[in-house]
Amino acid sequence: MPLYALGDAEPVIHPDAYIHPDAVVIGTVTIGAEASIWPGAVLRGDDGRIEVGPRTSVQDGSVIHCTPRHPTIIGAEVTVGHNVHIEGATVGDRALISSGSVVLNGATVGEGAVVGAGAVVSPNAKVPARRMALGVPARVREGYEVPEGYYDRAVQSYIQRGKRFRAELRRLP
Repeated sequence: MPLYALGDAEPVIHPDAYIHPDAVVIGTVTIGAEASIWPGAVLRGDDGRIEVGPRTSVQDGSVIHCTPRHPTIIGAEVTVGHNVHIEGATVGDRALISSGSVVLNGATVGEGAVVGAGAVVSPNAKVPARRMALGVPARVREGYEVPEGYYDRAVQSYIQRGKRFRAELRRLP
């Protein structure tokens, strides 16, 4: 897997995490236990720090970056969908950042919240806990609360998938 130090800044990856060989992790990045980072994902901690919590999946093609002013903090049991861009934002535990969405500098996505596919969470915006944000720019869907346990299947699926890939993935000649 391409892991890179940048000067003295080195990634810290829990031994139980799965990093796909085609993912790239650079600089000040911490990845928790049973987290998984999938093909084509790039986590670049060059201007600040990135934290990925335990049992969180960062799926194919996603870009996670930070700024000197805004670290990127992704909580535990978060599902970051395919082709997501998170830049200098905070994502609470058990949230879902759906495929193709963007979460920008200073934004906060609360615990158990959903950012819908293709949505753009503007700088400094807040998505409250267990709420859903949809559209460009993302707006919180009124009168809807995300059900408890909404993500359990996805979280468990990616924990098991990471274990399978660690044990069975092999490059063919």
